[in-house]
Order: sequence, then C-alpha cells, then structure tokens
Amino acid sequence: MSDKMDKTIVVAVSSIKIHAQYQKRFRTKKHYKVHDPKNEYHPGDTVIFEETRPLSKEKRWRVVAKA
Repeated sequence: MSDKMDKTIVVAVSSIKIHAQYQKRFRTKKHYKVHDPKNEYHPGDTVIFEETRPLSKEKRWRVVAKA
C-alpha cells in the first residue's frame, strides 16, 4: 500500500469472512507495518512477510520474499 517511510512498508491483507447470524460474506482488510531494510518494495508489489521481534512501536513483521 505505502512505502513512504524509510525501511518500512505498509502491507494490506484482505480476507473474506462470513457473518455468524446472517451468513453473508463480507471483506475485511488489515494493515501491517513491515520492515523492508533495503527499500526494495513499492506499492502494488505482492510480498510474503513473517513475524519477528518488535522493531519499533508498531513494527513486528519483516519481508521474506516477493510473491
């Protein structure tokens, strides 16, 4: 989604869930701040990331590879 921060990218993960009572499908989206040490990923890229130790207040993920 965003690469404006230094060594950090914002990744959006979307999923489809089903409402418990009405059984209607709906989309949800969650944002993660992911560590990108070489600043090599840009908006529109699909990446794989994994959990790691806390790197800052909100950053607990790092990029593994480009999908």
